[in-house]
Amino acid sequence: MFAAQFCCALPSFAQADSNKTARKKVARADEITVIALRQPEKALEVPLAVTVVPASMFQNGRGFGLDEALSLVPGALVQSRTGNQDVRVMIRGFGARGAGERSNAGTSRGIRFYIDGIPETEPDGRTAFDLIDLAGASSVEVLRSNASALWGNASGGVVNISMIPTQNHAFVSAQTQFGSFGFAKQSLRASTPTDFGKVFLSVNNTGFAGWRAQSESRLQQAYVGMVSNLSAKSRLNVFLVAASNAFQIPGPLTEAEFAADPAQAQDDPAIYNPTYVQRNERRFNRLGRIGTTFEHEFDAHNSISTTAFLQSKYLQRSERNTFRDFNRYHAGGNVIFRNHGQLASWLKHSLVAGIDQQYQDGAILFYNLVNGNRGTTLRDNRREGANNFGAFAQEELMFSGNLSVLAGLRYDNITYFYENFITPAVNEIRSFERLTPKIGVSFRPSEEMTLYANLGGGVEVPAGNETDPPSVAGEDTLRSVNSLLKPIESTTYEIGIKQALLVDEGNFLERFSYDAALYLVNVVNDIIPYRGGRFYFTAGRSQRRGLELGFNAQFAHGLSLMGAGTFMQSNFLEYRIDSGFVSRSLEGRFADYAGNKMPGIPDVFGSLRLRYVPSFLPQAFAELEYRAVGTYFANDANTLTAQGFSVLDASIGIKQGLLDERLWINAFLRGNNLANTKYAASIWINPDRASNGQYPYIEPGLPFNYVASIGVEWRL
Repeated sequence: MFAAQFCCALPSFAQADSNKTARKKVARADEITVIALRQPEKALEVPLAVTVVPASMFQNGRGFGLDEALSLVPGALVQSRTGNQDVRVMIRGFGARGAGERSNAGTSRGIRFYIDGIPETEPDGRTAFDLIDLAGASSVEVLRSNASALWGNASGGVVNISMIPTQNHAFVSAQTQFGSFGFAKQSLRASTPTDFGKVFLSVNNTGFAGWRAQSESRLQQAYVGMVSNLSAKSRLNVFLVAASNAFQIPGPLTEAEFAADPAQAQDDPAIYNPTYVQRNERRFNRLGRIGTTFEHEFDAHNSISTTAFLQSKYLQRSERNTFRDFNRYHAGGNVIFRNHGQLASWLKHSLVAGIDQQYQDGAILFYNLVNGNRGTTLRDNRREGANNFGAFAQEELMFSGNLSVLAGLRYDNITYFYENFITPAVNEIRSFERLTPKIGVSFRPSEEMTLYANLGGGVEVPAGNETDPPSVAGEDTLRSVNSLLKPIESTTYEIGIKQALLVDEGNFLERFSYDAALYLVNVVNDIIPYRGGRFYFTAGRSQRRGLELGFNAQFAHGLSLMGAGTFMQSNFLEYRIDSGFVSRSLEGRFADYAGNKMPGIPDVFGSLRLRYVPSFLPQAFAELEYRAVGTYFANDANTLTAQGFSVLDASIGIKQGLLDERLWINAFLRGNNLANTKYAASIWINPDRASNGQYPYIEPGLPFNYVASIGVEWRL
């Protein structure tokens, strides 16, 4: 349970209705509630930028990475690193640094992720995508505003994937997909209502030979859920999830390598020795989790909800010429109390307060690497733990005249535990604390429109590996834990508008909804990766200014047009670094990057999707989608460039009911990158300079590829 959203009102406008009264009711945006404020709230009253993407918007694709699901979310840029589940997620610039050799492939930073309200994000702010299953998802919900005042560490944005089926009838469905470069996927879903609620299942198996050398992927996932009403006032949900995810990592290319052959892996000993191919760079994670959520209403004004989960994982990686075994467990939960009521005839209030707790601990064994496999020499044996505690409270006042004001405050304490069983002197505990405020106001001049403004703080502590000591020249000036790092502190100023319009049926434009957000984010202590993530420092001050636009237009004759656009400027305001940390010979010389563009963040990106459902065959559809990303830099000095690009995708499909609509046949064919454009899908921030003077930093995007699917669903 997390958020639904108004923004483009996609679910509400999915079907036409000839009854104008019914259509007007569906079109009213306040019929959609959100839980972005950690309690149910009418969408138009929420002073935040939020977006929901229903399954219908991403179910006709490969379903492998979040890049497909979030392509129409303003402010969100998701970059696929090799065409599989490994993506880099960025919202308003948060998460941009999570790419590099030493930035833990398969993870993202700066954004918090949840599945049905259970956190995927670890206590230190890193998120792995192993458990995210788009084949069984019913929606993906995105809170784009800085949300640290409610959600805590690494909440530059919040993403929740809902796996609970929206259908209230029993069904069993099976789907098989195949496509370019050995892509194959088999999915099975089932759900049935019960006397107490609903039970559902989602299982899938995905294989991808990879379009680049050294980029094969194998992913198996299973998700079982139970949604139950224990009584009229109590609800209990239980979720079981497991996954096995293995993929190879081809490494980044230099500009010359990218121009010559983007399909190659990094196999030049002048750049990495041993190369990515020689050490068989890869990641293999096996994990499982049980999670529960419980809600109880004491009376009409007071309620409580709790969440609890326990997860274990066994991760193996070949990385940086070592073989690493991780054994970790992750446990936590929250308790939230809610109170609402009438304070006066003209004033209502809503209070939400709670605590969040996450703890992760475990061992890492470092072995030597022999021909890409684990050797017999144990090089290191570490314990790495993290605890994340947060307490928050928020009060919202709703005045007559459609005006509401909210204010909130959160306290976070994140503590890291380091213990080295080979070198005991490196044992250490480090804590970060932060108070984060929030204030917002919204005004509804009509039932279909809301104007809002908010001011909020943000916090993101350095991830565990970012506090490691740098293995570079000048490291003797540092403590065993990188004491130069501080939490990223941000302040966001945001204004926005949301509106849903229903035009008379006789007009060419029948329905139109949009949202626009204008924001300014001031950041202190941005964490910057150096030498491909070999070590990290904090910059002085930076600033991001942006405009986000999203819309959904439904026309007559089965036409619809959806779009999302982001325009953003991201610059360092103060940033001065001693070059001695890069080379001892340069000690005492300072590089000043004030005024430079922040790396990894394009000034402009967006997408348009045109959909046609013919009136003579309403079971079928055809779509065209145009996606574009502007040019941006890969390093602080702004000397390495990722060129802008645009790609065009197309798909056709049909969903036909048979046997009195008990049996449904679904089929689609999709072509991606129809023009076979060569482009950099993702880049490494501040990469190493190789011995030949070149910089490997480009992760090429998929060339032309297709996916075909056939599925059946039996409704009981």
